[in-house]
Amino acid sequence: MGLIRVLMWILIVLMLIFIGYRRYKKGHCMAVVWGLLWVGVLIYAGFGLMLFCMQSRMLYQPRPDYAVTPQDIGLSYTPLTLESPDGEKIAAWFIPAADAKWTVLYCHGNAGNISHRLHTLLLINELGANCLIVDYRGYGQSTGKPTEQGTLIDVKTAWDWLVNEQTVPADKIILFGRSLGGSIAAITAVELKPAAVILESAFTTFVDAGRHYYPWMPVRLFARYDYNTIEAVRKADYPVFITHSPDDEVVPYKFGQQLFQAANEPKLFRELKGTHNEGFYDNPQLYRDIWQDWFNALNESEESD
Repeated sequence: MGLIRVLMWILIVLMLIFIGYRRYKKGHCMAVVWGLLWVGVLIYAGFGLMLFCMQSRMLYQPRPDYAVTPQDIGLSYTPLTLESPDGEKIAAWFIPAADAKWTVLYCHGNAGNISHRLHTLLLINELGANCLIVDYRGYGQSTGKPTEQGTLIDVKTAWDWLVNEQTVPADKIILFGRSLGGSIAAITAVELKPAAVILESAFTTFVDAGRHYYPWMPVRLFARYDYNTIEAVRKADYPVFITHSPDDEVVPYKFGQQLFQAANEPKLFRELKGTHNEGFYDNPQLYRDIWQDWFNALNESEESD
């Protein structure tokens, strides 16, 4: 699709050059100028309309199939189907750990589904924590279509299952979100008051992310989503742990720094290495050490209380 778009733009530019040259040869110089201006305005408006209409498809990129499960990497797990308050069937996996002190509620990123996060599920389990990972509506085996409010409802539904069905105390639950999931985790945490929030490779707001990619477009005017992570972080009265890589080519490192600056104490920032989607794969020991730091900080905080 990317090659087709490039070829289309090349064709449009060549056509404009040809038409402009023909008019110029006939002495219609001002007509050429005005014509090019109008074409530029139409292209700009058309591109803006395309971005407005395709926001949902660009933001949410679900996959329906589960190619693997935790069992394929030696983890025992319980597949769940949770019913949201608005009637959607939300798929989730619960992976218990022996003598677990903490339970992680994992909010994944915008692409794929829960089956693409086995690496992190294994790490959390090896560090001795339970983990509940949830597929937002429209992802994996969850019903419905993803929406901003829907993703928040789905995570709240998973939280309620932990608290009500598993009787896990709220102050033993860590909300963890990667990329888009970081925003979802931070926003839901304001109401839920977890033990801590972990934000990995998260953006400040949807508008800020849009401005990064399209600085020449009035993103705020046509943004259909909010996902205001930084506002939620400012409200946090629980530990906020943040990790981000300077090499992140998808969500700029500066967003992680801004989130950390906005957070109240207690807070920790740990620098990851590598790209947005491969950093934790390429630097497994560093990633493990970062997670161990989070758990150590929580354990020390609990002992001091």
